[in-house]
Amino acid sequence: MVSGPDYPALVREALRLIGGMERFVRPGKSVVVKPNIAWDRPPELAATTHPQVVGTVVELVLAAGAKQVTIFDHTCNEPRRCYVNSGMTELIETLRDRRVRLEHIDRRKFVRTSIPAGRSLREWEIYQDILTADCHINVPIAKHHGLSRLTLGLKNVMGAIGGNRGRLHHGLAQNLADLATVIKPTVTLIDATRILMDNGPQGGRLEDVRRTDTVIASADPVAADAVATTLFGLRPEDIETTVAAARMGLGEMDMSRITVREHRL
Repeated sequence: MVSGPDYPALVREALRLIGGMERFVRPGKSVVVKPNIAWDRPPELAATTHPQVVGTVVELVLAAGAKQVTIFDHTCNEPRRCYVNSGMTELIETLRDRRVRLEHIDRRKFVRTSIPAGRSLREWEIYQDILTADCHINVPIAKHHGLSRLTLGLKNVMGAIGGNRGRLHHGLAQNLADLATVIKPTVTLIDATRILMDNGPQGGRLEDVRRTDTVIASADPVAADAVATTLFGLRPEDIETTVAAARMGLGEMDMSRITVREHRL
């Protein structure tokens, strides 16, 4: 967990502390970088992942030798407005690298996928790219959510699935844990540079945003969510999704068993 005002520096240092991007991305491999771009909101409203955070992740992925980087989200608002107003379209234009593409969802690429370990879901439509990529880097924003209390890394999977997503809101915590048994990020980097404290997940008021200038990186998706929860004055056990995932053995949520390396830049 690294804090400071220079967002690219935060990302670089957080990833360095867990072994560097080279630990996760091998030369010649394909990578999916999955931010939250679900809402038609500018970065300062803390509803979407900050483009500086995403851009630095992509730069590190390319430096590690990735042959292709795909960025996408199954948005809730109109896709093009979400991509433009979140800053993602401008980010890709600035990078000017043919290996990187910002992809609009192609519904033909949702694949009916078996979930053998699922307790409430036995199958669901999952976006093909996230299943076939050699490496999946999950880059959610940390924010309030009216239904799940918080939305962090485990819930960011909603942007990689199709079908009737509203149906999943009944028994949401277990459904998300089931999906996490087949959609497994190689590394999770949580954007907590500014966090939405209320009226999430869409937000819309600067009064609900708190600037924390922090990112959290871990190869354990449950531990990443557990640590991020503390920024809201909550405990990991307060978040049903975290509890459900930990019960399925998908990671560690017990803060006494998680080693947190805190740095301030």
